[in-house]
Amino acid sequence: MDKLKIRGGNRLMGTLDVAGAKNAALPELCAALLSAEPVTLCNVPRLQDVSTMLKLIRNMGVSAEHHEDGSVTLNAGTLNKPEAPYELVKTMRASVLALGPLLARFGHAKVSLPGGCAIGSRPVDQHIKGLQAMGALITVDHGYMLASLPEGRTRLKGARITTDMVTVTGTENFMMAAALAEGETVLENAAQEPEIPDLAEMLIQMGAKIEGHGTRRIRIQGVERLHGCEHQVVADRIEAGTFLCAVAATGGDVVLRHGRADHLEAVIEKLRDAGATIEAGEGFIRVKSDGRLKAQSFRTTEYPGFPTDMQAQFMALNCISQGASKVTETIFENRFMHVNELVRLGAHIQIDGKVSVIEGVEKLSGAIVMATDLRASASLVIAGLVAEGETIVDRIYHLDRGYDRMEAKLRAVGADIERIQ
Repeated sequence: MDKLKIRGGNRLMGTLDVAGAKNAALPELCAALLSAEPVTLCNVPRLQDVSTMLKLIRNMGVSAEHHEDGSVTLNAGTLNKPEAPYELVKTMRASVLALGPLLARFGHAKVSLPGGCAIGSRPVDQHIKGLQAMGALITVDHGYMLASLPEGRTRLKGARITTDMVTVTGTENFMMAAALAEGETVLENAAQEPEIPDLAEMLIQMGAKIEGHGTRRIRIQGVERLHGCEHQVVADRIEAGTFLCAVAATGGDVVLRHGRADHLEAVIEKLRDAGATIEAGEGFIRVKSDGRLKAQSFRTTEYPGFPTDMQAQFMALNCISQGASKVTETIFENRFMHVNELVRLGAHIQIDGKVSVIEGVEKLSGAIVMATDLRASASLVIAGLVAEGETIVDRIYHLDRGYDRMEAKLRAVGADIERIQ
């Protein structure tokens, strides 16, 4: 099992490239299932979750070719098995995204209940209720969602869907399913994360009729068929935000190429309040930090608020900042599992339910720590970059699910970090 060995104390200086977004690439790979024509996605990140999704898609009979330039070409005209077996999706919650496209195009699907990080419950009941409103018959049996259309129907039907909570994957599933449904579908309480309009733009290139993407209400007029397209995956705002925190923590100066500041406004505002200098323009973000920053309190919430996927990384920054801070997690109930590992490095953190109180310390000390989930892994890397001595981060297969060769990118800007067996 691979680990990362980090010797802290180096400032990060130079230029980094931000990869394509995992949370955009995964639904867009599933969106390719909606058409029998070739679809090419550019800027696809080289991640474990992407490899798993491609393996799943190929298992359905789809041709999927990964090119050297980071693009992937899929041809779902050969799809003959609309199933997502547990063996292929047990490590990835995004498998549920196959349900809407398969059901919309073929009228039936068998999809395993998803796996993924153990950061809290991720109920699929919203997906089921929404697709049922569109006329689907869905049962859950032996860990699988079995979906079909009523006898005599060949297409889903448009519906007004209001979810009980804001759900990103739910919004994506409904949008993909509605693209081939009969009539109009209106999604109320839709997610607004940047990956939603990116998926919508891809679907529109394929011939879908969608309005309002990026707002709380999305309207989709169903069409009979979708064609192929070529689409550029949007830059990963969470990878960019992670590097922003790493540079700020180490007192560095780095330009993030392809970074989208407009997708990170809540995080950038907190970094500026902490004392970091942030410049941004078309296709870049520059972050500069001199000396110890000021601790910042924040509360995670749906986009455009502070993202839950940046909570752990910013907490690592708070651990070595001046003063006390309070971090409130409102999205996932188990997303403080990195706290005990940060404490092993010398952080002062106390948890009370959904709130963590951090008392900043002048320095952390290297130790052996264990990653518990994807973003927890990133927080431990940031802490290791500033800790005195050597830090070993174990179980980094979590990290590989969401970051494209993180250690190589950090090493290129001055970090003393290497992957070891």
